[in-house]
Amino acid sequence: MNATVKSTLQLYERWAQVYPPVAHNPLMRAEQQSMLQMCPDVAGSRVLDLACGSGRYSRLLLEANAAHVVALDFCVPMLRQVSAASRICASMMHLPFQAAEFDCVVCGLALGHATDVREWMVEVARVLRPGGTLLYSDFHPEAVRAGMTRSFKDEGDATWTVPHHAYEIDCQRDAAAAAGLEIETLSEVRMGLELKEAFPGSEQIYRDWHGLPVVLSVRARK
Repeated sequence: MNATVKSTLQLYERWAQVYPPVAHNPLMRAEQQSMLQMCPDVAGSRVLDLACGSGRYSRLLLEANAAHVVALDFCVPMLRQVSAASRICASMMHLPFQAAEFDCVVCGLALGHATDVREWMVEVARVLRPGGTLLYSDFHPEAVRAGMTRSFKDEGDATWTVPHHAYEIDCQRDAAAAAGLEIETLSEVRMGLELKEAFPGSEQIYRDWHGLPVVLSVRARK
C-alpha cells in the first residue's frame, strides 16, 4: 500500500510499534551527537521536548539535570513510550502553553512535519522565555533533493514513507528572524564524514554520496 494515502499521524501510529525510545540507526546516532554538542546547559531548566516521538531527547535532557521536561507529540502510541517526562498530546503548530513558559525547546527530526515553518517558529518563540534557546534538527534539504526519504519498515516488514516538507536553509533563517529568534549555530551531518558508522551497504552509499549533508542542526536564541 502506498504510504501517501495515509495521514502522517496514521503512519506514526504504525511506526510506534517498532520505534524504540533511543537513537536506533546510524543517521539518528550522528544527528543526536550533533545536537548534544550544540545543546546548552539545561541543568535546573524547564525544557519542552517538541514532537518528542518515543522520548529519546526527554530522557537525555533529564539525565542532563533539567528541572522539568514536558514531552509533546501528536501520536499517542509514541507518547506511551515516554516514561520520565510530563506527557502532552497536541500539535506542534498550536502549543497548549502560556507565553515564556520554557527555558529551552528541543525538537529532533520533526521540522519537516510543520505545515508552515514561519508559523512554527512564531509558536516556538512564543513559549520561550527571553534569552531561551531553541535547538532543532531535521533532514537537510540537499539530502531530500538527492532522494532521501523518511521511511520505515513495520512489524510485517512492509516499507512506508512519511511525507515531510524540505525547508531551505534561507527559509529557516528568515522564519527564525521573523519570530524574533537569532540563529547562533548551524551544523551539518555529512555522509562519510560525521556520518560514517558502518551498516549493510554503507560502503557503496558513503562512496556514492560522500560529503552530502543529510542532517541540519540549528541552535537559536530568543
